[in-house]
Amino acid sequence: MPPIRPYRSALYIPGSKTRALEKAQTLAADAIIFDLEDAVAPDEKSAARALLIETLATADYGNRAKIVRVNGLDTEWGADDIAAFTGAKIDALLIPKVSTPKDLDAVASLIPDTPLWAMMETALGMLNATSIAAHPRLVGMVMGTNDLAKELNSRFRADRLPMQAGLGLCLLAAKAHNLTIIDGVYNAFKDDDGLRAECDQGRDMGFDGKTLIHPAQLAIANAAFAPTEAEITLAQRQIEAFTAAKAAGQGVAVVDGKIVENLHIVTAEATLAKAAAIAAMT
Repeated sequence: MPPIRPYRSALYIPGSKTRALEKAQTLAADAIIFDLEDAVAPDEKSAARALLIETLATADYGNRAKIVRVNGLDTEWGADDIAAFTGAKIDALLIPKVSTPKDLDAVASLIPDTPLWAMMETALGMLNATSIAAHPRLVGMVMGTNDLAKELNSRFRADRLPMQAGLGLCLLAAKAHNLTIIDGVYNAFKDDDGLRAECDQGRDMGFDGKTLIHPAQLAIANAAFAPTEAEITLAQRQIEAFTAAKAAGQGVAVVDGKIVENLHIVTAEATLAKAAAIAAMT
């Protein structure tokens, strides 16, 4: 299993916006994705990089995960971005438009120690998700559903049916290789009901959290991807019942009329560990 660290909410922050970088230090986000790619205009790229380096060296983001999305190596800014963050106090570099493991190899050769995350946002990336997830430097995946929809020429649907093949492939790959995987953004940041429904869908599918484009989305994502009080109580009861059953020489227990086996205890322990990690964040 990936390390128990909450990634319920991963908020994109433009690397070029001083006020946004300051405000992010106070927001209830589990992770901050400092964006030098899509959120920064071409003529601001170099200045944004310098500003972000300076900010990360001095600002206190607490125990929020600090992830920097750099520009791709196929752009004029990518190599300089990667060089600038060598040795920086960040948790990971997020690489855009990863389509094959070679895309990660190219970055890994330039920055030896920093963990890598992959933006999964191309059709080829979906088809190569398993080999990408197996890369030795990769620790996380982020779904780029806007770019994927553009490449697929798919239409928006509340049930995200056009996305299901890609989402499922990446989920399977991430879980098979013990990676964190975070769902794509919900664009209508004033539509709380729509966001809540999409968070619930992503959580039920198995995603660890949701990428967000606005601070107003944080509370809904944090609630959706956290264990509920009922889930915590059930996990505790399952562990207690199974422990008692083992002490009595039995291999299974029964809680609320349902069989509880060792595999359920693994899930229950993970639920309690996640709840404890969230409590530690706050």
